[in-house]
This record gives sequence, structure tokens and C-alpha cells, in this order.
Amino acid sequence: MSRIELKNPETTTGEHAEIFKAINNTFGTVPNMFKAIGNSSTALESMWTSFRALGKGKLGAKLGEQIAVLVADLNRCEYCLAAHTLLGKNAGATEEEMIAAQAGESSDPRTQAALSFARKLVMQKAAIQGSDIENIKNAGFDDERIAEILAHVALNIFTNYTNVAFGVPVDFPKVSLR
Repeated sequence: MSRIELKNPETTTGEHAEIFKAINNTFGTVPNMFKAIGNSSTALESMWTSFRALGKGKLGAKLGEQIAVLVADLNRCEYCLAAHTLLGKNAGATEEEMIAAQAGESSDPRTQAALSFARKLVMQKAAIQGSDIENIKNAGFDDERIAEILAHVALNIFTNYTNVAFGVPVDFPKVSLR
């Protein structure tokens, strides 16, 4: 049970309602996470704007979702793990790729470099070294894509914290944390 009210998108008005409508148009529903953070129209706008912006990024949806499941597992967020596993499969990842990504692993060296970098960002609370940047650059990522990886990690920490702190009920097919 949620520790915070889940806003009903049908009873909201104004800008709040417009954001819920856009979310519904994208997902075919308004997931519980957005209903929880939707207690604040400002927080809802922040989260939704970030999702939309990163969806247009250079990394691609598949890698973004692989990063998301890793971050979700590190932060013990069952909600995000379930949601992003499904979204990753919808973005073309196989079940095996999503399971591996959850563990921070990939058979693709470039994806592995991105996941290793994302893991360091989370585990070291962004206190990385210059050598970490050099390693990711050596894997083929330019400054734009490195900044985008950090943005994915930051957004996923926001969503993980939302779901864990508020006890948001999972409304996606369950996936087990490692």
C-alpha cells in the first residue's frame, strides 16, 4: 500500500491534467509512480519532462533501459525494475540482455562500459575519477553521451527514491531483485 496518496488523473485539472493525459497517451495508462509523484504538479512535470527529453537522446531506448534496470537493482526498487524490464523488452532487448543488465553485465563491450560507468556513479555517489571518464571514452562514448548516461542515472535515482520512499504499488509484471 502506498504511503502517499495516488492522485486520480481523472479528477485533476489544468496543467496537472495535461501532464497526466500525455503520460496516458504514451503508456496507455498512468502508472502508479506518476500518480504518487503527481501529488506535486512541479515534481510530476520535472519527472515527465526528464523522461521525454531522455527519450530523444543519443544513447537509444535499449541502452537507457539497461541502465535503468541496473540502477533499480542497486537501489532495491522493485517498481522500476519491473517497469524498465518491460520497457527494455519493448525497446528490443532480449530477456537475457535485461537480466544481464540488471547484474551490470553485457556481452557487448560498449554496453558493458556504459553499465560499469553507471554502476560507479551510483555506488560511489558520483565521486568518480578521471580514469573512469577515459575508460568510457575509450569504449566509444563522447562527452554528449557520457553526460546522457549521467542524466539517465540521475533520473532513475529520482524514480527509484520515489517508489521506495512512498511504497508505490507495482503495476507492471513483477521482476525479482537480485
